[in-house]
Amino acid sequence: MGKISPKPPWLRVRFPSGPQYEQTRRLLQQGRLHTVCQEACCPNMFECFSQHTATFLILGEHCTRNCSFCTVKHGVPQPPDPDEPQRVADAAADLNLTYVVVTSVTRDDLPDGGAGHFGATIHALRERNPDVRVEVLIPDFKGDPHALQKVLEVRPDVLNHNIETVPRLYPTVRPQADYRQSLRLLESSARQAPHVPTKSGLMLGLGEGEQEIEATLADLRRAHCRLLTLGQYLQPGPQNHPVVRYVSPEEFSRWRDVALAMEFEEVAAGPFVRSSYQAERSFCTVTAKATE
Repeated sequence: MGKISPKPPWLRVRFPSGPQYEQTRRLLQQGRLHTVCQEACCPNMFECFSQHTATFLILGEHCTRNCSFCTVKHGVPQPPDPDEPQRVADAAADLNLTYVVVTSVTRDDLPDGGAGHFGATIHALRERNPDVRVEVLIPDFKGDPHALQKVLEVRPDVLNHNIETVPRLYPTVRPQADYRQSLRLLESSARQAPHVPTKSGLMLGLGEGEQEIEATLADLRRAHCRLLTLGQYLQPGPQNHPVVRYVSPEEFSRWRDVALAMEFEEVAAGPFVRSSYQAERSFCTVTAKATE
């Protein structure tokens, strides 16, 4: 795709190190677990690992899709590991997590897209700790309503599905996904389980225009999306989609104001914001508003 553009000063991050970071990394390695933090080269990995938090990546490390923004491995995946849900629950307990985010690679090869495995993981987490809160960041399940229902039946605390970018860029950024299908998934979740807040996120800097961003935010609100994340796209490798521009912290702040004016209940926006970054804080904000 092209060489990686140099980053502005506000995008410099600390190199991962330190005893807490190493402890979290070793625990995940010993449990034979994957995290989106590592697979997607997240810039917040040092901060999160140092705080003994991580976003668990289930259903293997190979994705059946090949999005141009993503560095997760593409290829033929292995069958789901039936012991993985329990290993996730054990690791969450060892890290003393009270809020757990679980995501996955996309598994178009599975009849239910891996929805049953999500359900088993949520069940295992709550078996180990009945008070744990669980946010799931799910793929689109190819629009299968029965797969979505499988996840909602086990009552996650937040259902997250990322729209990722504006519809014009889908053919180059998410060629195997469908913008309207993702909106329908969020709307269907809100309709079937109104007690479960829905959440979505966009990456900025892929070549989208301001009117396109605003229109996409409006589409998400019409789909009853309640929580939003906006972050800077960072090109993970020369083969990935190039960064068209770097968005300043001030512009992210402005977009947060725009989204809040559209009545999103909570918005996390900034260069380093990712789908699960400070997810517990967003959840607590929404639940606090619901009790007012």
